[in-house]
Amino acid sequence: MHETTYKNCQSCGMPRSRDENGGGTNADGSKSTMYCSHCYRDGKFVQPTLTVEQMQDLVRGKLREFHIPGALGWFFTRKIPKLARWSGAAPR
Repeated sequence: MHETTYKNCQSCGMPRSRDENGGGTNADGSKSTMYCSHCYRDGKFVQPTLTVEQMQDLVRGKLREFHIPGALGWFFTRKIPKLARWSGAAPR
């Protein structure tokens, strides 16, 4: 069975190509094809109790650090609820 490789992290929406660590890691040490290293390490979410709204706030804050205007921050985070982690589409 071939695992889908996603262009964007399925937790925060960050382009996986921008991940300085090349992606998150699974429990066996292999690279995750779904999540970035900021969200997923050693087969677990870094912040497992985070809500989708908290993730959106976190990402907007990170975008502000990079001087991305608020309206663009909203634009970039509006689809986070549809990502696999939040929509229930993530494999368990």
